[in-house]
Order: sequence, then C-alpha cells, then structure tokens
Amino acid sequence: MSTPTLVLVHGFWGGAAHWRNVILELSRKGHGRIRAVELPLTSLADDAERTRKMVAQQPGPVLLVGHSYGGAVITEAGDQPNVAGLVYIAAFAPDAGESPGGISQAHPPAAIANLAPDSDGYLWIRYDKFHESFCQDLDADDALVMAIAQKAPLASTFGDTVTAPAWKKKPSWYQLSTQDRMIHPDNQKHMAERMNPRALLALDASHASLASQAAAVAGLIDEAARTAG
Repeated sequence: MSTPTLVLVHGFWGGAAHWRNVILELSRKGHGRIRAVELPLTSLADDAERTRKMVAQQPGPVLLVGHSYGGAVITEAGDQPNVAGLVYIAAFAPDAGESPGGISQAHPPAAIANLAPDSDGYLWIRYDKFHESFCQDLDADDALVMAIAQKAPLASTFGDTVTAPAWKKKPSWYQLSTQDRMIHPDNQKHMAERMNPRALLALDASHASLASQAAAVAGLIDEAARTAG
C-alpha cells in the first residue's frame, strides 16, 4: 500500500531541523517522501500560505504533521483536498476563532516567565532558561544548540486566530507530552479530546518530544500514514 508524502511543520523557537531525529526514524521505517517546511514565523496567514505551497507541490496525498505552533498552522492550512490527515505533536489545535495565545491563557505553561520580547517585536526563550523550558529531557549539548539556534516568532503571531479548523473534517492523531512546560498538558488534553483523534499517544516527555522520543513520535506518524494512505 502506498503511503502519503509526509510534510513536517515546525513550531516556534525552531526550524525544520527540529525534525532531524524523526526524519531519520521515518526513513528507517521506509518512508521515502518526507518534506519539512521552513516557516517565516511572521503570522499565521504567512505560515499557512508557506505550508499550502509546499503541500501543493507534492504529487498525491499528503499527511501534515505539526509540532507546537505548527499544529495551528496545519489546522489552518489542512483544508486542501490532497491532505489525507493531520498529526499533532505536543501541538496547538485551535478551534475557529481561537489563537495559541488565547488557549495558553486557560492554563499558562510552566515556562511562561522565561519568554522575553525584544525591541523588534520578536519573542525569545531566554537563552539561560531554554534547557529547562523547552527540552529538559535532552542532554546539555543538544539543549545548548537548540537555544543558540532558536528561531523567534513575531510575538503578534500568538494572537492570530484560526478560521476553519481542518481537524473538524480530516482524520487526526495527537501526541501529548505530559511534562511539557511550553504548552500546558491540560491544554493539550483538552485540544486532543475535542478533536476525537484516531489515536492519542501520551509520552512522558518535554515539549521537545520530537527530539527526545523520536522513535515513539515517528511510530505515531507511521501509523497515521498507513491508515490515511
């Protein structure tokens, strides 16, 4: 059975390379068509449009996979006819009219105090707090590289709202990180349960589950790809 092209969508404070470990695991499972979008992180509209363009370039069906804010992006961009399903990795899955910032207010994440805006309107995770905030289950070397290479979003992007959530029409899967300090686990649970996912995988992981538990994350994506395909 053929499987869809996997299009991986990163979140805030990282780029496409955040998927490195998952890409390797998926390749070992035989997935030959994997793509990773590099988002500008300037607005939800910009990021969704970049993702739509990547999806449109793929022949045949596509499985969209979003980490963190990337979940809001695939929710907004996943309405294309060749999108076969959506996979959320410790991710936002807003309903119509909801934003990542608004969802976060319900249960503020543990590391919210470690976010620092700059004078240009970009929002960073404090470099000395990145390890404990984003990826406490990675070693110090990996955390240092992630911290230094972080890609800050425009802070205004937090307030951008979803229009028509694709998870209401497309099959969905969700991975919840129970030790997440960037998106409160209770918020993840709420978003996951209301979408009625085909599978809900809870991992004892940080927000960076795509790096610290790549095998399990890739396993969920593989399951979704084989079902959606």
